[in-house]
Amino acid sequence: MTTPPPIDAVLAELVEEFDLLGDWEGRIEYVIDLGKDLEPLPEADRIEANKVPGCAAQVWLASGREGDRLTFRADSDSALSKGNIALLLRLYSNRTPAEILGFDARAALDRLGLPSALTRQRANGLNSMVGRIRDAAAAG
Repeated sequence: MTTPPPIDAVLAELVEEFDLLGDWEGRIEYVIDLGKDLEPLPEADRIEANKVPGCAAQVWLASGREGDRLTFRADSDSALSKGNIALLLRLYSNRTPAEILGFDARAALDRLGLPSALTRQRANGLNSMVGRIRDAAAAG
């Protein structure tokens, strides 16, 4: 496994990509496109324990460990939720627990302007996804 660029560098890339897209329709389409690139989630990971509560759609988030780094796999039955989780995996997968816990996800998502473009329920779901990732990091 290769070490990813620093999390702040990945966020800067995302900010630049979002800025190029301009309006929210373009940004939401881009998020949906991110979800299309997710690896299919094995059926064995589509279990109740991996479901993220509080999401408008069904979202599964499975975590694993490779050395000192956490890896995440995810899927959703909604194109937008799948895109949201793909964006989060781009930020968080292959990180150490300390990197994950030291990163201010709320500020990052606000910088992208994502929560304001989503319905309240979808924004709550996005926060639940981040919470699940942070819980996995806190568990070690």
